[in-house]
Amino acid sequence: MPARSHAAVVSALLLALLTSGCGTGPDAPSSARVGMSGPVTVLPDLTVEPDPELYAMLPAAVRAKGRVRVATDVPYPPFEMYAEEGSGRITGIDFDLGQAIGARLGIKFEFEPQKFDGILPAVQAGKFDVVMSAMTDKKARQKSVDFVDYLNAGPGWLVRKGNPEKITVVTDVCGKPVGVQTGTNHQKLLQQRQELCRAEGLPPIEILAFSKDSEAQLALRSGKVVADYLDEVTAAHVATHADGGASFSTVTGRKAVGEYSASPMGIGVSKELPGLKEAIQAALQSLMDDGSYRKVLVSYQVPGIGIAEATVNGALD
Repeated sequence: MPARSHAAVVSALLLALLTSGCGTGPDAPSSARVGMSGPVTVLPDLTVEPDPELYAMLPAAVRAKGRVRVATDVPYPPFEMYAEEGSGRITGIDFDLGQAIGARLGIKFEFEPQKFDGILPAVQAGKFDVVMSAMTDKKARQKSVDFVDYLNAGPGWLVRKGNPEKITVVTDVCGKPVGVQTGTNHQKLLQQRQELCRAEGLPPIEILAFSKDSEAQLALRSGKVVADYLDEVTAAHVATHADGGASFSTVTGRKAVGEYSASPMGIGVSKELPGLKEAIQAALQSLMDDGSYRKVLVSYQVPGIGIAEATVNGALD
């Protein structure tokens, strides 16, 4: 979205807020914006300034609290992980982007761990306002939350070092045990792959679902599974960093992982806070437009998963 169209979206929404009597625009009394926080240093070379117009777009309840409660499933590196072993401090792509979005909105994005398969129910129950957890935007999930799309990455295999099972095409895992995190889009994709096994007269994939991907990695280490099916970005990060790169390799590409739709990852936003998704969308777009978004992705060496426009509910299926 060009900067001009972003400004037009913000102006239109501000006009609606002002004419409805909210009175929180930049010309409103300073008391209406008294809770807006100051600049935040997200990275050593990235400090994000708040935008009063974007702050004015936030629901009154969010402005009053000065924070957004964000659910995330930790660890799922490099999207979300702990800064050090034994530490409760969260870091990662999602965390840093969340801090940048919150800073641009003039509020805090407070991240809390939550098991992946319980994230959407927790948002629906009012425990969280937002999800940032490398979650694929899917039509079925849009019944629970609205998505502001922010990244796009495909699946990949994490295998033992050197790929001893010689997985080169997706049907190479037919009849074999593979790991996947429960409740994820990858689990659904694996279930769809069973059709490929049947079509070739091969036994079905033995799908073992784990509550955390770190558990699937342990199963791979022990030989309980021959591969772990997850985001290609996460697979590459684990293969590079675990045991100094000595334990795992990756297998990627559509031939190896099977066909998949181009559904992006989305920031899941509660439907109970009207206006919040529009504010987050506008803040994210402004970070895309000024280069801050790309700086975060470059810092994790994954600029290729970035997108140019912050869309809403852009899932293809």
